[in-house]
Amino acid sequence: MRMSIMLTLSLLVSATLVVPAVFADDPVPEDVMKLHRKALVFDAHCDTAMRLVGGRAIDIGIRQERGHMDLPRMREGGLDAQIFACWPNPRRERDVYVKQTLQMIDALWEQSRLHAEDFEIALEGKDIKRIVKSGKLAGIIGIEGGHAIMADLGVLRDYHRLGVRCMTLTWMNTNEWADSSDDSTKWGGLNDLGREVVREMDRLGMIIDCSHVSDSTLFDVFEVTENPVLISHSCMRAICDIPRNVSDDELRALEKNGGVICINYFPGFLDKEFNGAVTEIWQEFRASADSLAGVYEGDREKAWDELRPEYMERMEALDSPTIGALVDHIDHAVGIVGIDHVGLGSDFDGISITPVGLDDVTDLPAITSELRHRGYSKKDIEKILGGNLLRLAERVIR
Repeated sequence: MRMSIMLTLSLLVSATLVVPAVFADDPVPEDVMKLHRKALVFDAHCDTAMRLVGGRAIDIGIRQERGHMDLPRMREGGLDAQIFACWPNPRRERDVYVKQTLQMIDALWEQSRLHAEDFEIALEGKDIKRIVKSGKLAGIIGIEGGHAIMADLGVLRDYHRLGVRCMTLTWMNTNEWADSSDDSTKWGGLNDLGREVVREMDRLGMIIDCSHVSDSTLFDVFEVTENPVLISHSCMRAICDIPRNVSDDELRALEKNGGVICINYFPGFLDKEFNGAVTEIWQEFRASADSLAGVYEGDREKAWDELRPEYMERMEALDSPTIGALVDHIDHAVGIVGIDHVGLGSDFDGISITPVGLDDVTDLPAITSELRHRGYSKKDIEKILGGNLLRLAERVIR
């Protein structure tokens, strides 16, 4: 059975609102904290690499006042392993994609050099447990958005030589070889080059990440790949019906593939009504940034810097879902694909707001507490926190 009788009863009780939820200000019980510390906690996606480059680059070895993650807070929250996404902005000129990606790859290697006692980059799946056992954070370098390879398998191989071990096939933009869930349909899924990319990633030992891809792209990947697929930071379409989220049919196909779906923390993916409010604010400020960019000679990033305080004030004024909503998505995924195919993909440092009670990486034990509250066994919690993702990484990255 995919869910234990205890978990099934817990979900039924929760649905009738008989059992009180775990509230944001509830202390994490000592036994739950012990369980959290014992588990290997492995997050499938963060955007912290973007914060390591540019004029405001941070040092992740120093506790930061802004953002969601740095090494001190990762340690406090019990995070053991992390896939870092290097994201080249597709709204910039095409000829800077590789440069932007290389800058972030280099920044991650530099952070591992500067903080060698606390942070090591894993180049093989078998490295992860060794690194964690030594007391360090295990980092896996990823790329978010296949546009980063410039439709060139040689560039993909070069990234692999530099330590990249995971790539999200698309971002919010359809690229030269794969359709995105948030853009126009151009190829009907993967085109011939896209199939070559998938085969080459299999050959190299790179994790194929299918968050952001269209439904057709995902099913095409399942047909081509010989490896389990990662969906690193997505939520359940059955609960929040938006294209960015994953359907039950896709989950069933993922189970057959042996892959793992990791749940995104962004409230806009957790709740449909909240998504509508967020989208309205986002579209308004995006239009304002496009207009203001003219003042800065077309530099949209400077325009966003000026608008960001007001934007964040508007976003933070919304009534955000709680950790309970996040675990609702975990529950649904477990009910469809089983306990062996679900994990965590925070999207930290890439999302503007978080669920109530999950301000940053230090609050990760609260997720463990909510899972325990709902009746998940210790063994099953360890799988969700990182065991399932570790299994995929050990199989694929070689």
